[in-house]
Amino acid sequence: MTTTNLDTANAKKVAINNALIWALINIIIFLMVYYASPSLMGNFAYGFIQLAIAIGLAIYFTLDLRKKIGGYWSFREALGNIFLMFMVQVVVVTLFTTAFAKWIEPSYADTMREISLNATTRVAETFSSDQEQIDKIIEEAEKNIEKQVNPGFMDVVKGLALGAIFYFIGALIFAAIFKRNPPVFAPVEEE
Repeated sequence: MTTTNLDTANAKKVAINNALIWALINIIIFLMVYYASPSLMGNFAYGFIQLAIAIGLAIYFTLDLRKKIGGYWSFREALGNIFLMFMVQVVVVTLFTTAFAKWIEPSYADTMREISLNATTRVAETFSSDQEQIDKIIEEAEKNIEKQVNPGFMDVVKGLALGAIFYFIGALIFAAIFKRNPPVFAPVEEE
């Protein structure tokens, strides 16, 4: 094996380790919020806070990854490792939440269904006073919520495929921001 292959293998190992730590943090936050105050999960502010935490963790683990592999990487190396880290994290969290809903906490689906329908009803009533239109919005939301809280195998696969597209775009942006090429000239040491 050449040095480049060792560096690539090491980078992938670090990316996977960072992704697993990141997934564990997300799972702990999920469990804390679910058991402390599940009604927060239907709040738009919680969604924005969760997005801010996700971006913060993505930045932290991307910088940590770059530092652990030597501080320099090309756009291509950054893209591959960041995408790997993003996808491992999302797959672990998706598998955990699916297992959590199906086997660990079977009432999760009912709780989330109720929270989501209440939030949808509040939003629909805010934007419309026509009860018929509100009922139509709620009926459509019930169909979508059912797929979210009780996904089948193909729903999980489709969700991960769509997530892969989203996370690849995110990895492209992060790679462009966080790439760092080594200096062209070595610093001159004074004698």
